[in-house]
Amino acid sequence: MNKSLALLTLSLSALLTPAHALDIAPYSAQALSAKQQAGELVGLHFHANWCPTCRAQEKVFNAFKGDASVPGTLLVVDYDQERELKRELNVRSQSTLIIFKGKEQKHRSGGLTDAPDLRAAWVAAR
Repeated sequence: MNKSLALLTLSLSALLTPAHALDIAPYSAQALSAKQQAGELVGLHFHANWCPTCRAQEKVFNAFKGDASVPGTLLVVDYDQERELKRELNVRSQSTLIIFKGKEQKHRSGGLTDAPDLRAAWVAAR
């Protein structure tokens, strides 16, 4: 009986604990470096508040926050402020998304707003 109760408790705990889904945070060089050093999936979203495409992307990314099929971390880069990072990564337009697995770039796009396309980019980068 004790084994059955322990198994049931463990099973319920697994069901009630959310799987790791997309985490969204402001960009910092330290956060990017830590995620890359750990070999994790990390994306950079070059976002401008004045950009309607960026706002559309933001809505899609926020919807992914509870979705375990879209793992990793999205760091939101202020397009107007992070000039050195844009130069370093050759980013020429707002709404650019770059996804890394560790330090290896796995995806780069600009202007994607369709949820299935953005999900596919994350899944393919794993």
